[in-house]
Amino acid sequence: MRFVCLVVLFFVALAPALSAGPDRISVHLGSVHVNAQEEFEEFNPGLFLSWDRQLSYTFGAFRNSYGDLSVAATAAVPILHRRTYRMQVFGGLAYYPDNGRNFRVNFGDVVPVAGLRLFYRNAFVQFLPGDGNQADGVFSFGFSFPMRM
Repeated sequence: MRFVCLVVLFFVALAPALSAGPDRISVHLGSVHVNAQEEFEEFNPGLFLSWDRQLSYTFGAFRNSYGDLSVAATAAVPILHRRTYRMQVFGGLAYYPDNGRNFRVNFGDVVPVAGLRLFYRNAFVQFLPGDGNQADGVFSFGFSFPMRM
């Protein structure tokens, strides 16, 4: 419940900037866990909406690597932008019901997430460094499309 309150506050605080509607929709497909200490599900379908302003704000839901539904909210800073590709550094929070405590850093079932995101045309890949407990890192990937409103 605390995570839901945090997400609501996140979007209420940003309401003026986000009032124009999302700029992008992303379809998350899967993940690869680097040097995993256990078996994880690597088919992780999800749907995310992004508002691209000075920062890029993203909110969405996905099937996590434990097989449960998770939600996440992130903000990203662009560090490179070209016509066909761009790179961002991102950070935020994700809700992992009944599994958040598996992460070294957690707030119950809410965990901080951070990493590097690369877009090439409509494809994206992101890397999240691991905590050393479960995996050295996670690559996740999918497709992202501009929304024409």
